[in-house]
Amino acid sequence: MSDIQASYLGAEPCQYHRRSSIIVQIGDTPLGVDYPIRVQSMATASTLDTEAAVAQAERIISAGAEYLRYTAQDKRVATNLGVIHQALRARGLTTPLVADIHFNPTAADTALEYVEKVRINPGNYVDSKGRTEWNDEVYRTLHRQVEERFGAFVLRAKELGRAIRIGVNHGSLSERMVMLYGDTPEGMVQSCLEYLDVCRAHDFHDIVISMKSSNTVVMTAAVRLLVERLHTLGYPAYPLHLGVTEAGEGEDGRIKSSVGIGSLLADGIGDTIRVSLSEEPECEIPVARALVDYITRREAASTAEGDLPSWEEYRELCRDARRGTTAVGAFAGGNNLPIVLLPTREGEDLQVYPQRPDAILTPNGQLRAYNGTPIIGVSVCALSSESIAEEAIQRLLEHPQTLILLESRGENPVADWRWGFTQLRRRGITNPILLKRTYEETNLDLFRLYAAADCGSILLDGWGNGLCLEAPHLEAEEVVKTAFGILQATRLRMSKTEFISCPGCGRTLYNLQNTIAEIKAATAHLKGLKIGIMGCIVNGPGEMADADYGYVGAAPGKIDLYKGQECIKKGVPQAQAVEHLIALIREHGDWKEPDGESQVS
Repeated sequence: MSDIQASYLGAEPCQYHRRSSIIVQIGDTPLGVDYPIRVQSMATASTLDTEAAVAQAERIISAGAEYLRYTAQDKRVATNLGVIHQALRARGLTTPLVADIHFNPTAADTALEYVEKVRINPGNYVDSKGRTEWNDEVYRTLHRQVEERFGAFVLRAKELGRAIRIGVNHGSLSERMVMLYGDTPEGMVQSCLEYLDVCRAHDFHDIVISMKSSNTVVMTAAVRLLVERLHTLGYPAYPLHLGVTEAGEGEDGRIKSSVGIGSLLADGIGDTIRVSLSEEPECEIPVARALVDYITRREAASTAEGDLPSWEEYRELCRDARRGTTAVGAFAGGNNLPIVLLPTREGEDLQVYPQRPDAILTPNGQLRAYNGTPIIGVSVCALSSESIAEEAIQRLLEHPQTLILLESRGENPVADWRWGFTQLRRRGITNPILLKRTYEETNLDLFRLYAAADCGSILLDGWGNGLCLEAPHLEAEEVVKTAFGILQATRLRMSKTEFISCPGCGRTLYNLQNTIAEIKAATAHLKGLKIGIMGCIVNGPGEMADADYGYVGAAPGKIDLYKGQECIKKGVPQAQAVEHLIALIREHGDWKEPDGESQVS
């Protein structure tokens, strides 16, 4: 497990137990461990367009949203939240509204008068960018500004009975926190704690916290580190809002969100979630609800029996576990990339798959290359996580290059796999381990969500040398695509272009969905390249921080194009922006012509 990853200090890793968060009252929809995990979304209609905002709210609430967020860029926009609030209440809709604030404390002050909760971003609430000199006095001065400016806001929230979300974004950490702690999960946690301590100094506890990133590794590490830090400091267990920013749309957005959110929910972490998709906001709700329902049904599931590991032991067993396995040549284990095996079904035509698995697992347990050629010298041992016989242990100790297919058959695959891994590592087994599970789902979207949440949890733990998934009621091609999508979402293996696209909001300056489709059509063949597609400049450049190229709305009809974090072309007319993006990729030597065939290697 990497150094930035920390663990939830709760039940053992082989059990499910929801974190005991305190209760926060948000309108008439309280949040915390005594209540169900809430699902929410964010409006994309302009907050100034009351009619459109209310109509969209009705659709989102009808889909099942329990909280609804609107952007509020300035005082005028924040004031109109009051009009929207009144219109919804007049229609009998009591869903709490949340104001989303960036850069403008005055907008936060105004919104607080009208809505049940206000989200502030510690990265830009008081701090601003552009400083060239940093010293202790500058740090102290800025900290005092936070105490004074945010402190006054907290006192008013306390007086009005409002809730506050301290919403930290990895892509918009303040320069002050980056200078002190780096662009890291530690920096995110410290940014949160500074604002949290102001709340606590005023005895204000109606607080929700979020730690978000477009990178699932960073996002989950930051949340886990925060939970551990709150425990260590003896602070209350404040409710947590989970989300992966700029996850994208379609299958990629669902898989990426499920990896990040699902892996935390699997450990009982999280009290409300938003699945951020670059689609209509009402499309987010059924995805979020399905994910919550899938994980929380584990409360009634039986747990593994035996000498279960503590989190401390499990973390130690996971340390460098993936690379520490015995390499099977250039195929699996060791420093090899995680692999995808496809169990075959009788009579299947493998030539139809555009994404090719690394090997085929025949019904009799033999490995074959995609073209049917037997893979010589690589054997496979299938084990059930629930019970690993002593005879199998001895055989694996004698043959460390045998691939282990560690199968989960229970209702809690995360617990099953962790228990199986623990038994193997305690006995000194260093064989490569592939996660194996059969999903009986007939719905492709649900399969993607479930597999991503299950496998993503383990891969983010730091072990797992590949995936061997089955879904007998679905096309095998989709199973393979899902497996590769999970590996990409966990940043372990890039098999296609990654699109880091925002879900849109009232700040978005162009038709996001049409633009994403246009950029994907032009660049989807650029395997391994990361392209950010952002609706505005508020969070855009920061949230696409690790993108190779960026397409950011700068003004109506104008686009800024980025190479990494550097803006290369400003104010490009939107009609020509995709063409200019392609030219930029060419200029930097990253363009390849489509070859007409998509392959994974």
